[in-house]
Amino acid sequence: MEWLSVLPPIIAIIVVIWRKEVILALLVAVFTSELLLATKAHSNVIFYAFLGVIERVVSIFSSAGNTRLLIFSLLVGALLAYVRDSGGVSALVERMVNKGVAKSKRQVGSVTFITGLVIFIESNLSVLTAGILSRGLFDKFKMSRARLAFMIDSTSAPVCILILLNGWGAYVLGLLNNYNLEQSSMSILWGTIPFNFYAIIALLLVLYTVVSDKVHGPMRKAEQQLNKLSDDPKLAEELVTPTKARFMLVPLITMITSMFFFMYWTGNGDITQGSGGTSVLYATCLACVSAYFLLLFSKRYSHHQLVEVGFKGMSELLPLVTIVLFSLTLGASLKELGTGVFIAGIVGDYLPLVFVIPMLFLAGAVISFSTGTSWGTFAILIPIAVPLIQTLGLPPSLVIAAVLGGGVFGDHCSPISDTTCVSAIASGCDLLEHVKTQLPYALFGGGFALLGYIIASILMVGI
Repeated sequence: MEWLSVLPPIIAIIVVIWRKEVILALLVAVFTSELLLATKAHSNVIFYAFLGVIERVVSIFSSAGNTRLLIFSLLVGALLAYVRDSGGVSALVERMVNKGVAKSKRQVGSVTFITGLVIFIESNLSVLTAGILSRGLFDKFKMSRARLAFMIDSTSAPVCILILLNGWGAYVLGLLNNYNLEQSSMSILWGTIPFNFYAIIALLLVLYTVVSDKVHGPMRKAEQQLNKLSDDPKLAEELVTPTKARFMLVPLITMITSMFFFMYWTGNGDITQGSGGTSVLYATCLACVSAYFLLLFSKRYSHHQLVEVGFKGMSELLPLVTIVLFSLTLGASLKELGTGVFIAGIVGDYLPLVFVIPMLFLAGAVISFSTGTSWGTFAILIPIAVPLIQTLGLPPSLVIAAVLGGGVFGDHCSPISDTTCVSAIASGCDLLEHVKTQLPYALFGGGFALLGYIIASILMVGI
């Protein structure tokens, strides 16, 4: 009956398509997962499944990492409200346009893309920085928030998994260090870069969007609808009367610089060993504090007004933060149910050798899509992939690259991924719209990546 473990994510997808409600879909999926778990130990399964859902939500907060992510997601709302309501966003947009830095859609896209490339130290920081910096510019040039969400989402994780001088590289290196391989773990990891086809294709798709100023599929419809509006409500909300650009720049610079410091500090002097979740929370807190005092000392706001603005910003993101909470809950429930391990089992001993690596990529995609976590996917599949390297003599870097690429690909497609949710938060885009508009691009990149692994396997492994 192990096949039943894939039922919860399937039900979540069906409910999302049917009702267009992510929170309801996640709750139904969590209940289904807890129902399956309850059948193993109790007779009154519905009652214990109901209690299981509550306890599973509570257990999420027992993880410091999960709690940090939820607090960070709330604080982002306060930070966005401070830089928006202060007029700092509008002032920075005006200054960049006047200085000629952002005179066209291509230049605006370039600013967003380059920001995502430069901040490779942590994926959430990359998404948040590029999103905050570009929201006003995208509104100014009537570019949809869906395009912004796609660009920052498809830049952050691919850059982090390609450059590797960050927590992503340290995490994968730690997983590889558990095994005795002929090559060093570091040389295998660096060797994955040219074989990480999905990450490379994802970046090229963003670059294509920037250079051509063209979007396709559902994203094109989103842009057309936006351009039909004579008075875009998001534009009216975001571009308030310009004041001082420093009201946005100071908190943003504070967040970026303190992020590097905290990565160095939590890593005991090694920035690649630092805790990304801890550092991004500390950095966001400092950014909020700097924005608060900057506005307080400007005498434009009183303490009570700033508290009100902060809580108003948090309340605006409460639905998305709830989605993040239930996504984490579903992931934890599916982990106990064994969904990821079951899916990983599709890579069996009976596959032709040439198809093992492409199937690892697909298995990574399905696990990441179903559970909403690329790092969790790496933890499940690398212990399966390494023995295949040792027993079948497969190219180590190509195998590990397929696992990493599959994890990022599935994460990009998944509506329950925390990265997807944070990208929607940072860009101010509806979560379902972000998933719907990004999916064709992700599937296109995933299809070509799969073809790349098939060709590479034929050339390097043989038929």
